[in-house]
Amino acid sequence: MARKDTAADAANPGRLKQIALTYKMTRRADKKIGLVLAAVGIVTFGVFLAIGFLIGHPIYLGILGLLLAFLASAIVFGRRAERAAFGQMEGQPGAAAAVLDNIGRGWTTTPAVAMNRSQDVVHRAVGKAGIVLVAEGNPNRVKSLLAAEKKKMNRIVADVPVHDLIVGAGEGQVELKKLRTTMLKLPRVLTGPQVTATNDRLKAMGDLMSNMPLPKGPMPKGMKLPKGGPKAR
Repeated sequence: MARKDTAADAANPGRLKQIALTYKMTRRADKKIGLVLAAVGIVTFGVFLAIGFLIGHPIYLGILGLLLAFLASAIVFGRRAERAAFGQMEGQPGAAAAVLDNIGRGWTTTPAVAMNRSQDVVHRAVGKAGIVLVAEGNPNRVKSLLAAEKKKMNRIVADVPVHDLIVGAGEGQVELKKLRTTMLKLPRVLTGPQVTATNDRLKAMGDLMSNMPLPKGPMPKGMKLPKGGPKAR
């Protein structure tokens, strides 16, 4: 029992530090975050306290209001922190891969399964919706990458649906902040065993990066990439 209490005490400073860092990060992008959280907490507490006086139970409603004020502030903080994080990630290389890594249980993601000379990249996620190819980069260039990858998927796993998404703010594209929601809304057509079998087949397929030795560190000047672009896991 003592060990559990000690572990909990050691974990609390870490959580508080993480919350403080998240707040600082959010405040850099959202200058009004402090005022907003204070307003949400005060208004929520004030409403419940007023109701308490009206019905003759200010103490009970005051305590309930205090708890709900904290909860409401935490919810608002979480949403604004998420919005700030996406705002900072928008347009950064690998942003879509970071979102895919946190999509949740039931999905297996493989970043950078295809890439071209211009650093446009395609990531792959496998779940009960099938295979989802997520591209980030120039919309015109990534279309050829997606077409080539879909063709390869159809050869290896022809019985599994393949979806393709392009991250961006243009027409027919998916905003980074909506990527996770969009994927989770896709119809589920595979069972758990089918998802596992699909992942095993794709893993057995391998990729160019796993079979081609590359030098460590920066790419040497003058080194030419193979046609079709490198593909990395």
